[in-house]
Amino acid sequence: MHAHGPESARRSVLAGCTSIEHGALLDQPTLDFIAEHGTFFDPNIDLVFRNYFENKAHFLGIGNYTEEGFAQMEKAVPKALSVFQMGLKTKGLKMVFGTDAVAGSHGRNLQELVYRVQKGGQDPMQAIVSATSLAAESLGLGASIGSIAPGYEADLIALDGDPLRDITVLERVSFVMKGGKIVSPQRSQRAQRSKN
Repeated sequence: MHAHGPESARRSVLAGCTSIEHGALLDQPTLDFIAEHGTFFDPNIDLVFRNYFENKAHFLGIGNYTEEGFAQMEKAVPKALSVFQMGLKTKGLKMVFGTDAVAGSHGRNLQELVYRVQKGGQDPMQAIVSATSLAAESLGLGASIGSIAPGYEADLIALDGDPLRDITVLERVSFVMKGGKIVSPQRSQRAQRSKN
């Protein structure tokens, strides 16, 4: 459920919704309430805003996209970041990774993960888990994707570096496996072939 404030989030949880999206105006009692009910929380704190700002000229004049609306959006950015940081400290809160990516931001989702670590202060491993096994669990797919285990889909990437030291290495993918089949060979294999 897309819910921004405490009242809408609480009602959504009580109605049985499994995930709260955005939540930019939530407070600590509401985050605690979400955690107590085992509801997932998917705060969208960077990319969705940035995409609107970068493409403002394309949105202005369509529906509710006005100068006033954009001014309100700009005020929401630090609030959303603050809620995210409160969420990191909320015991038992299952905070997953998502972006609410809209036209113009597809293919850039990783930037949100980098922002969460660099600006939001999230532990890199916690961020990776939020985008893999925890996200799969939130979708009801935790028994088949999101983890490296027997019987799971073999969807894997290898990186040129350690994302626990530098989260931006997630942008440097050197190997891709989808469903157990190699889609992109290791960089070293490509380099070897180019020498031959």
